Amino acid sequence: MNEYMYFLNRIHVVLIAVVFAVLSGCSSSPRVMAPVEDRMGAGRPSSGSVAPHEAVKPTVIVDNAGKPGYHTVQRGDTLMRIGLDNGQAWRDLARWNNLSNPDVIEVGQVLRVAPPGAAVEASGVIVRPVTSGGETPATTASAKPAPVNPPAAAAVADEGLGFIWPSNGSLIGGFDEAKNKGLDISGKAGDAVLASADGQVVYAGAGLRGYGNLIILKHNNTFLTAYAHNQKLLVKEDQKVRKGEKIAEMGSTDADRVKLHFEVRRQGKPVDPAKFLPAR
Repeated sequence: MNEYMYFLNRIHVVLIAVVFAVLSGCSSSPRVMAPVEDRMGAGRPSSGSVAPHEAVKPTVIVDNAGKPGYHTVQRGDTLMRIGLDNGQAWRDLARWNNLSNPDVIEVGQVLRVAPPGAAVEASGVIVRPVTSGGETPATTASAKPAPVNPPAAAAVADEGLGFIWPSNGSLIGGFDEAKNKGLDISGKAGDAVLASADGQVVYAGAGLRGYGNLIILKHNNTFLTAYAHNQKLLVKEDQKVRKGEKIAEMGSTDADRVKLHFEVRRQGKPVDPAKFLPAR
């Protein structure tokens, strides 16, 4: 009897040892981590979703990074800001880059900012202009090749646009390339804001930080003008306007006082509007 009990006890000990070994082996198994997917710089598919392990390429290949006529998206960029800085309508940028959702661009993505077919200098200046639709005009003065050594006066030539003052108010802030990219003009809320030259509305809204209710007019392949801080916008995108036409009412949106902030952009670069406006 004693030998039988001893035998049972030995089996019990062995079973406990086996169970313990199995449990220890399970707890020491390596943990499998889910793969991490890096989407920095990748474009978004039109469906808005990314399939597992599916490589997603930017709308425009990154091989164009650094080339004239292309822009690499930086943190904080918006399509409208990129358009303004390159003298183009945001809708054109969306079309040239096949962007199904213009509100979605990725850091590191390379976007075309010059019309397809346009010749672009290393400085970014378009030397063979095209229309906003991307087609080269058949016969226009601006389509002529730029002279090798243009005269100094060409720097302030307005290409026959004949800019006028967009408001009758007093000048309260001059152009400063580092601090103020245009002119600030005083007035009362509701004062008329006028189109400085014939053009087409390429933006009307409040989507650009620091500008409030903003209108941007495209006059040709060289010049844009911007009208900021309005209390009311009177025109819509794609609408054509005439020089002197009332396009907005002066206001103080995104500003510390009622004023009009007026910019002239040549090839997307801010230039001193006073050099293009008639003397008062």
